[in-house]
Amino acid sequence: MPTKKENNKNASIKDRKCNNKNGITAWERVEIARNSNRKTALDYIKIIFDEFIELHGDRLFKDDKATVCGLARIGNQNFTVIAQQKGRNTKENIERNFGMPNPESYRKAIRLMKQAEKFNRPIVTFVDTKGAYPGIGAEERGQGEAIARSMFEMAKLTVPIIVVVIGEGSSGGALAITIGNKIIMLENAIYSILSPEGYASIVWKDSSRAKEAAEVMKLTAKDLYDFKIVDKIIKEDKEFEDVALKIKSEIKKELKELQKLSSKELVEQRYDKFRNIGEYETYSKKV
Repeated sequence: MPTKKENNKNASIKDRKCNNKNGITAWERVEIARNSNRKTALDYIKIIFDEFIELHGDRLFKDDKATVCGLARIGNQNFTVIAQQKGRNTKENIERNFGMPNPESYRKAIRLMKQAEKFNRPIVTFVDTKGAYPGIGAEERGQGEAIARSMFEMAKLTVPIIVVVIGEGSSGGALAITIGNKIIMLENAIYSILSPEGYASIVWKDSSRAKEAAEVMKLTAKDLYDFKIVDKIIKEDKEFEDVALKIKSEIKKELKELQKLSSKELVEQRYDKFRNIGEYETYSKKV
């Protein structure tokens, strides 16, 4: 029989669900973002871009297939694309390492981003990972350094960077390719410092409270938009192709505005955007 504490917790979640205009809790958004049938980065790339050529390898160790990088085109505009890619089945997930990048993914991304800067190509990244791979080999090859280096390099790139969060966006594994001038997020995607299970384990020492954690982490698109972390939410109220075309339209719109800025202004705008994240005010009660 549920305890009084459990009943209160369940009622609280139920109340939040009822107060949500769409009747969807934060945890349900997490489940949608993680759904194995959810469209992947390559599905979006196929519709958004008129042409895409994949480039491989970090020129240091190997080609990590958890991240897809390449050259793309919309009309006469060329792009560099960096995309985290999950698999559809067991075979694909093993090949893609379940969408969890190794250091080689980030070093491949850095190589392509620097190339984009050299040839003045805008960058579009697609974020969809539960986090960077935490295996021994990845740590031995410098996982933390690779993530930090990717963020460092992105922060000072002199070309426009547009980020699209299409599924899970968890931990530093996602943040490593999210340092953009504009961040677009799908309605049912999530973006957070870590997974709800990880949060519950650290804060409450109980991973079974993941549903409760999802509610307090503010990881939904609406929460992040309200906090001015993401710039645009794309609704998922139509067929997949329509959603992809909405993203395409938004990329073209945002790029048009970003191209009005000088290289220096692009870097400053990106820097200011991330410096302002987490800004808060304190109030003192007058006696």
